[in-house]
Amino acid sequence: MIDTQALVTGAWLETHAPGDRLFVKIADLALESGEILDDITIAYQSWGRLNAQRDNAILVNHALTGWADINGWWPSMVGPGLPLDSDTYFIVCPNVIGGCQGSTGPSSIAPDGKRYGSRFPSLTIRDMVAAEVAFTNALEIKKYRLAVGPSLGGMRSLEWAVQSPSRVGAICAIGSSAVATGDQIATCSIQIRAIKSDPDFHGGDYYDKPAGPIEGMGIARRIAHLTYRTEVEMDVRFGRELQGDETGRFAVESYLDHQADKLAHRFDANTYIALSEAMNSHDLGRGRGGVVAALSGIQIPVVVVSIDSDRLFPVRLQAEIAEFAPLAAPLVMISSPFGHDGFLVEVESVGDVIRSALALA
Repeated sequence: MIDTQALVTGAWLETHAPGDRLFVKIADLALESGEILDDITIAYQSWGRLNAQRDNAILVNHALTGWADINGWWPSMVGPGLPLDSDTYFIVCPNVIGGCQGSTGPSSIAPDGKRYGSRFPSLTIRDMVAAEVAFTNALEIKKYRLAVGPSLGGMRSLEWAVQSPSRVGAICAIGSSAVATGDQIATCSIQIRAIKSDPDFHGGDYYDKPAGPIEGMGIARRIAHLTYRTEVEMDVRFGRELQGDETGRFAVESYLDHQADKLAHRFDANTYIALSEAMNSHDLGRGRGGVVAALSGIQIPVVVVSIDSDRLFPVRLQAEIAEFAPLAAPLVMISSPFGHDGFLVEVESVGDVIRSALALA
């Protein structure tokens, strides 16, 4: 188990080695809340080369706890000859604003020299896409062939199709939705409360403390993981067999502990809250005449992917997108025993869908 006294945040900080991250400044951004996020940095990674026409780019939008390194969370997806073929395309994956892996987020240093912490402003999916548009301009990319993403990334891909349709040829939304449901909001709200109830949360200002809200975030991750996987998997793959060690835990408890511990080493609790709240606020139809009107106005090709066992983003949510987006391809159904996380596991099936989406762009 993690020694919580030795860990405050799993965020990448300025004193850490950047690895393969690249960084772009996009200046200030006016947010939907009316606040201004100052002097924004976007961390990203890229594969392949941008051609002379600057029109062979693909935008990959990561999910809630993803980051800029696609190979780190979506194996066998990017590289020579792979679905995101770096011999043909210039693939970019920016870390979302509000993130904790190099882009400006709650763990970043604010203009006053102190970390944002509780002062970090509320974000929406539209704010995230506005930042991605500014990032795209900074890289002098005229238009993406495809914007593709799972879950939170799918929400942003949909927003691209509405907010900046002239900048993207097609989108592919995987295991996502046009609006957050009450069930999703309820689950996220419990996770957020778990983090905020941790005595080491300190109202979000824990970066200079001996410990951060690692236990609270661990509980949040355990709750979330139950929605990412399936009841059958939890019962059959792990179940009620004892782990066989000195802890006396059931195997399924050990599995959830492992997922919580992993996340604590690479993520930040404030980011978990900020991105979860942004997902909760997601409504493609807000101020646009409703979800159906917003979807009906999309005039670029849309490919929508469902995971048949997904209990967090059930099939009906993707079916809605496929029904009302005028240029939507027939809904693609991927069969998987892994629930929402099927997009991470069923890489061959997902890869085939991405290839077909690129053919429509």
